[in-house]
Amino acid sequence: MASYHAAAARRRRASGPAPSLTGPASDVHPVLRRATAPPAALDLLAQARAGLDEATTLETSNERYATAHLAALRTAAAVLAARGRPETSARRRAKIRSAWEVLPEIAPELTEWSALFASGARRRARAEAGIQGAASRRDADDLIRDVAMFLRLVERMLVLQPVLPQPRQDTDRQEGTDTTDRDFPDAG
Repeated sequence: MASYHAAAARRRRASGPAPSLTGPASDVHPVLRRATAPPAALDLLAQARAGLDEATTLETSNERYATAHLAALRTAAAVLAARGRPETSARRRAKIRSAWEVLPEIAPELTEWSALFASGARRRARAEAGIQGAASRRDADDLIRDVAMFLRLVERMLVLQPVLPQPRQDTDRQEGTDTTDRDFPDAG
């Protein structure tokens, strides 16, 4: 039993606390995850965010809908880039499948999102083809809202670098002043 605890202590010392993007690590340690998302996935997330921002500024409903749906597709591609594995059998590789079909296999927690966006693929194709009334203003607004939520969810899921809180600044203690009576009046 003692060797187990010693080995765990060595692992903790070797890995150290997670680095923080906002400053030095404090005494609060988040659950460490395996690694950050690969650069390709982060690039796809950035493209999805830019596409979503563009969709909100476009004039026609068809353009807004198609651009927002493309942002959702790029978001799904980021998940596939981060978690996906190449198909092992020649038969599976030969079959072309949409990202919406593959996503539930790679990330089952996104199955409902996949179904939602797969159901809008035909409307996106009609909107991209310029068919009048393929997407109404309401359709475009709803899709933009859904894609924004999906993108935030995937960003949290894939961007695994935790941000630790800043260490508390006790200026009174640094100056050598005893703050016990002022901070805790009942502590006599």
